[in-house]
Amino acid sequence: MSERIIMRTGEALIAGGPPGTAAEPEVIIGELDGPVGTAIASMTAGQVKGHTRVFAILNTDIQVRPVTLMVSKVTVNHSRYTNILMGTVQAAIANGVLDAVRVGDIPKGKANDLGIIVSVWLNPSVATDDALDHKILFDIHRKAMATAIHKAMNNQPDIDWLLENQDKITHKYYQMGLDGKI
Repeated sequence: MSERIIMRTGEALIAGGPPGTAAEPEVIIGELDGPVGTAIASMTAGQVKGHTRVFAILNTDIQVRPVTLMVSKVTVNHSRYTNILMGTVQAAIANGVLDAVRVGDIPKGKANDLGIIVSVWLNPSVATDDALDHKILFDIHRKAMATAIHKAMNNQPDIDWLLENQDKITHKYYQMGLDGKI
């Protein structure tokens, strides 16, 4: 793939594990010399209390490529939550990025030219769950990240599918509202 990738977006929801382990990353992928690169630089330099932006790493001192900037969707204000987000989930996201390169969703030859911004959902309940299974949490977040990248790089769902299925899909929380459960 030699064409420029200005900006692609994707998201995925992977659930099915124990409570608190669901993942719903939202990704923006694009060239570092374009708007995504500018956003990564600006977000890294403009840190926000409770929503610290960090690079996805395999372990301390081992950043993945493409550079991936994580930002939490939840305000981080608990040290255990921080350690899980910046530990288990950070490593899972890094591995999901590399999985996407390995299967070709991100061209290996563009790994140094692209950047990813990922909004990370980590359920706040993990901060108080003494039975949290870190392996399951890792596996779910890894799969969700790779899936979100796959969807972004393949423009999924495509517009034809969306138009065909628009009236067949009801947002889960909208339906709960209709049913008086919210």
